[in-house]
Amino acid sequence: DTTADLCPLDFGGSGDGCQPPNLITTLISIALSPGNVDEPIYAGQDVVQLWLLAIAGLSVPILLFAKPYFISKDMKNQHHDDVEGNGHDEDHGLGEIIIHQAIETIEFVLGMVSNTASYLRLWALSLAHSELATVFWEKAMLTTLNMNFFAAFLGFGVFAATTFGVLLMMDVLECFLHALRLHWVEFQNKFFKADGVRFAPYSFKHTITDVTAA
Repeated sequence: DTTADLCPLDFGGSGDGCQPPNLITTLISIALSPGNVDEPIYAGQDVVQLWLLAIAGLSVPILLFAKPYFISKDMKNQHHDDVEGNGHDEDHGLGEIIIHQAIETIEFVLGMVSNTASYLRLWALSLAHSELATVFWEKAMLTTLNMNFFAAFLGFGVFAATTFGVLLMMDVLECFLHALRLHWVEFQNKFFKADGVRFAPYSFKHTITDVTAA
């Protein structure tokens, strides 16, 4: 049988289709080498990645120019509809909105790069785990298999204890803490802004009460 017969998931690329795709390398290559996919997961992946990269690039001028225009237009409409004497809304000029939006756009772009780099620490942890497992296997098991039964028994005990204590306990807890930190810090900052407004979660009860009272 040929490689094409043994690997029916060969969608092109520089690989032979028999190796599992490296997701971390694939994500990094979207920006560093657009259009080049070593192990495609599906047909036409290189074209899809180019479109995603183009959409991400087009979102920057939209955030810089289109969003301030619509915000300014919406604020003008609200200003005309407000009742005089409320004193709650302030009239912001288009220039001030553009400056504020430019700062937010820069923070968004830098945050997207830094957040992606932060998620790479999970890949680094997985790499460290594989290297630790190799070291434990070579030093504890392979060095004692050729000695005698008692040495191999002790070597297996050391290998099992270190595997359970380091890889299954300490490193799993470490990965859990890193994933939890990434979720609350990198992921939640897309939705939370410390702007002094108290968080009000959606509630069906409050909604029904407000509609009934109105």
